[in-house]
Amino acid sequence: MTEQGNRGRWARRLSVAALALSLGGVAVAAIAAVGTGTGLWSFSSGLGALRYALPAAVVGGVLAIVAWIVGRRQGVRTGWLNALALVTALLFAGYLGNMIVTARTMPAIHDVATDLDDLPQFSRLTVRADNLAKIPDQGRAELKAMAPEERWKALHRQAYGDLRPLRLAAAPGAVLQRAEALARERGWAVAAVDPAAGTLEATATTLFFRFKDDVVVRVRPDPARPGGSVVDMRSISRVGVSDIGVNAKRVRRFLADLAETAK
Repeated sequence: MTEQGNRGRWARRLSVAALALSLGGVAVAAIAAVGTGTGLWSFSSGLGALRYALPAAVVGGVLAIVAWIVGRRQGVRTGWLNALALVTALLFAGYLGNMIVTARTMPAIHDVATDLDDLPQFSRLTVRADNLAKIPDQGRAELKAMAPEERWKALHRQAYGDLRPLRLAAAPGAVLQRAEALARERGWAVAAVDPAAGTLEATATTLFFRFKDDVVVRVRPDPARPGGSVVDMRSISRVGVSDIGVNAKRVRRFLADLAETAK
């Protein structure tokens, strides 16, 4: 084989390696998610696999750039392989990178509610035993001095101060029916609807790792508005310490949609 042909072979090998690393990183993440969602391994093991998946994809993207440069110099046409590897790496790194940034900016809590002083309570679904056992103090002396529940409230108010009870003009019974309809439209598994107590309990499942979060919606008469309703909501992750803002986002979107249906 000529020297030029040998160089061309190495350029092609670089392109193939770049694509293998990029797609391999995505495949590892997908397998980790499926295994976690089906219970083959713990959520911590599944998330831990991402520590290897992300670097592999990033290396694949960098290698794709190197392979493209080498290929152009040697007249080897492997541009589509390099482009596919680079696009895959960028999309995957962007997705996980956004999750990492979000996790670092959100407090490490997983229980979110609209009323911290009068929490909506579950009657059918069970709150995890260690729900407020691992609330971080973020290295702040004032938080460290607090009891776990008070520390949770302080972090919650700081990060999710916009979450408030929703007031509607409609009667509680009608609002509860709308809430149930919205929950079913979202594909949540409705565990209980208690018109007497004005509560709805359901379980939402996340798309990627199939994490299950339990939700309770409480609808009561509005004392300041005869015939109206006050709606509170709470969403709790069954596993993990930080929910990277997922529960708060769920509460915001649900209450916004509920308010829209009440117009």
